[in-house]
Amino acid sequence: MGDPKKARKQYSRPRSPWRADQLAQELYLLGTFGLRNKRELWKTQTQLSSVRKQARVLLAATEVVRLREEKKLLDSLRKRGLVAEGASLDDILSLTVEDVLTRRLQTIVFKRGMALSPLHSRQLIVHGHVRLGNRTITVPGYEVGEGQEDVITLSAKKEKVAEPEPGPKAEAEAPVAEAEAKAQ
Repeated sequence: MGDPKKARKQYSRPRSPWRADQLAQELYLLGTFGLRNKRELWKTQTQLSSVRKQARVLLAATEVVRLREEKKLLDSLRKRGLVAEGASLDDILSLTVEDVLTRRLQTIVFKRGMALSPLHSRQLIVHGHVRLGNRTITVPGYEVGEGQEDVITLSAKKEKVAEPEPGPKAEAEAPVAEAEAKAQ
């Protein structure tokens, strides 16, 4: 067990980072989902890899262990919105990085039409304009659960003051408004 103060790396880099097809795929995903850098993509890939590894281990496990642990894994993925009701371990093995990235708050805000682009949705979230129920979420990578999708809203904008505050401009316009009122 490591030191609780020392953060552990949450991602692993690709083994061969300079392959042309891999670079093209990463850039496509970065642009499509509005990710800030490749580290966000690598974190998602590592999370997916660990979930798929758990599924492979369960496929090789004994029947008793498999029945008990399979239900836990499927329930957790169902709550996260990654698999549907009645899914199997084969469905877990067929998950892709795109499936996980579509559950990010940033992507859902963009897909629901609350933002003009993925980067705009990221900006709205970071600036605190997106609410999830009663909570303001400022993390674009927040993973939206299955039932939370319906409670995502944009926060109300600040109401403008109806009358202008007294100042040099307002005082200069006051005699003009009085003269117009008398003329009518």
